[in-house]
Amino acid sequence: MSSKRILIVGGVAGGASAAARARRLSEDAEIILFERGPYVSFANCGLPYHAGGEIREREALLLQTPAGLEARFNLDVRVETEVLAIDRAARKLRVREWSTGREYEEVYDELILSPGASPIRPPIPGIEREGHFAVRNLPDIDRILAWIQENQARRAVVAGGGYIGLEMAEQLKHRGLEVTVVEALPQVMAMLDPDMAAWLHLELRAHGVGLFLNDPVSAFEAPAEGEGALASTVVLQSGRRLPADIVILGLGVKPEVHLAREAGLEIGARGGIRVDDSLRTSDPHIWAVGDAIEVKDFVTGAWTLIPLAGPANRQGRIVADNLLGQPAKYAGTLGTGIVRLFDLAAGATGANEKTLKREGLAHEIVHLHPPSHASYYPGAHPVALKVIFAPDTGRLLGVQAVGRDGIDKRLDVFATALKAGMTVDDLAELELAYAPPFGSAKDPVNLAGMAAQNIRRGHVRPVQWSEIAALDPERQFLLDVRNDEEFRHGHIPGATHIPLPQLRARVGELPRDREIFVHCQSGQRSYFACRFLSQRGFNVRNLTGSYRTWKTATAS
Repeated sequence: MSSKRILIVGGVAGGASAAARARRLSEDAEIILFERGPYVSFANCGLPYHAGGEIREREALLLQTPAGLEARFNLDVRVETEVLAIDRAARKLRVREWSTGREYEEVYDELILSPGASPIRPPIPGIEREGHFAVRNLPDIDRILAWIQENQARRAVVAGGGYIGLEMAEQLKHRGLEVTVVEALPQVMAMLDPDMAAWLHLELRAHGVGLFLNDPVSAFEAPAEGEGALASTVVLQSGRRLPADIVILGLGVKPEVHLAREAGLEIGARGGIRVDDSLRTSDPHIWAVGDAIEVKDFVTGAWTLIPLAGPANRQGRIVADNLLGQPAKYAGTLGTGIVRLFDLAAGATGANEKTLKREGLAHEIVHLHPPSHASYYPGAHPVALKVIFAPDTGRLLGVQAVGRDGIDKRLDVFATALKAGMTVDDLAELELAYAPPFGSAKDPVNLAGMAAQNIRRGHVRPVQWSEIAALDPERQFLLDVRNDEEFRHGHIPGATHIPLPQLRARVGELPRDREIFVHCQSGQRSYFACRFLSQRGFNVRNLTGSYRTWKTATAS
């Protein structure tokens, strides 16, 4: 293989992975990596946990140093060095060395762009005030910790309820600060549908975190007399004023495409660098990876932005393979992600209901709440699952999961099933590891498949929690088959209560001229009731997820 001169703009996940893979494929290649910041490879996903003290040692976040990469892989790594421009015709870069101000040029045979994404800073009045911090790199965390310590900050406002916003809210609460999260949307964690994000709303409030939804920040003002804020008073659109000693800006990220745009590379409609399935840009000698590129959604096929470390690492490897003679394709991104919030974990893989509705794709939904492991073994907790599938083929389209235990392993199974193009029938038949401390003989993954099978085979017709509000008493009848104690502790208004063990004896109390919506606590007993009633000629539908889903979804 002839020697190639490979230049890489940006390190961390995508760029550093591409550099290391390129060296493993070619000892002859000359590889130079430019990183604008002081660190070429650090664990940016671990930054909030260092802020909260769970990761005590700052050095633990430094995965590789320039010296280490040079010694291990013979890479020329130049930190605090910014690439200013790309000359595509001459195949060269103009570069500035920050420590000296020296500018110089470097030619390339192949160029890899991995500039990442930058925090969004909308033009909100006062956003540049002191005490406001984004979270992108180690120096950001250094500044946050210094500000808290030097000013004895005790009240934090986190603007934005995405990954960074929630992780920072949790960690600042662990540090003993009073924390408030404000979000412009009606929910946190946009990767989840509202009915699943509702579990996180309850968890935030249960741990004393203030939460204001559907109320964007209109200004960051100097504190008024008596407010005593060390940073700003955060003013919401509703007029609410939140004094803050420190403000964390978690308002999302946008692809860093300045270099690419100035060089005339194609930029997609979502604002990311457009690449083909080999991750090549519109220039045959320039490739791009990571948070700066648009990718194809694996489920819908639509272009999207998914700024996650896992895909960036894989993209770096694929690019190195392609430009060094090992053809590889990037099949798209599932967007598999997970967040921990105090005692809960919440995650998703594949398409959510919002996306499928926007794309006009037919789908069916089942909610269920199985235990995380055998219910008779101590420590089992409910797992809230939302499983979305194609009605015609049964193909799995997306899954969301929330709970205290076992969320990550179920999501990983679902992500694998999605990647393999499995159906809900396949889920029902998966043979998964079972022992009472770890799972059940029918794992939640199996149960999800079985519940979806029942719908596809016509054994039960579902009704969603969101349809209950529009229930027409003239045409529909709401039946609660839980026990007496469960009903006393809370019920859906207007429900008629007949416990399941009494249903056969009291079936005459039910109307035959109305559609009956049946529910229990989580959906299993109401399924049993539906099977009995449908075989007696009643027109019945099962409230998927039942009272537990309805109560949570309507609580926030």
